[in-house]
Amino acid sequence: MSESDVPSPSSNRVKQFIDGLEPPSFENTAFTTPKPLSECTVAILTSAALHHPEQPGFDPRDTSFRHIDPTRRDFKLGHWSQDVDQVGFGVDYNVVFPIDRLQELADDGTIGAVADVHLAYAGNQFEVEGIRLDSGPEGARVLHDAGVDVVLLTPV
Repeated sequence: MSESDVPSPSSNRVKQFIDGLEPPSFENTAFTTPKPLSECTVAILTSAALHHPEQPGFDPRDTSFRHIDPTRRDFKLGHWSQDVDQVGFGVDYNVVFPIDRLQELADDGTIGAVADVHLAYAGNQFEVEGIRLDSGPEGARVLHDAGVDVVLLTPV
């Protein structure tokens, strides 16, 4: 087998795909003056396609999200990209969902509290319009309604 017969990793293909794409430009950007972190309720938003066993997994092109219960530790990693090394998650789920580290920050007063709800999306999407226009704002509303002040994004 020659080197030209070996397929390039999908991450290389993604880099080639996005090379030269212009990021969106917004006329107005949102800005707020946050309260001190020690008073903030923090939630995790992960793109690792996490879900609990009774929740449906993520299908390709699935732009919905799953509610992740912070009191449970039965997370399933649904990310299906060949470039995601799942060994780290298998050893310590905090690699993609640092809920224990977040609780430690709450316990020592660095943050005010850990949110009661966290969200997971499938980050390996080529078309993000559904997230940008539908499930993204819906997820933001869920977190806002739950009293979340700060979101910790764990991209996978």
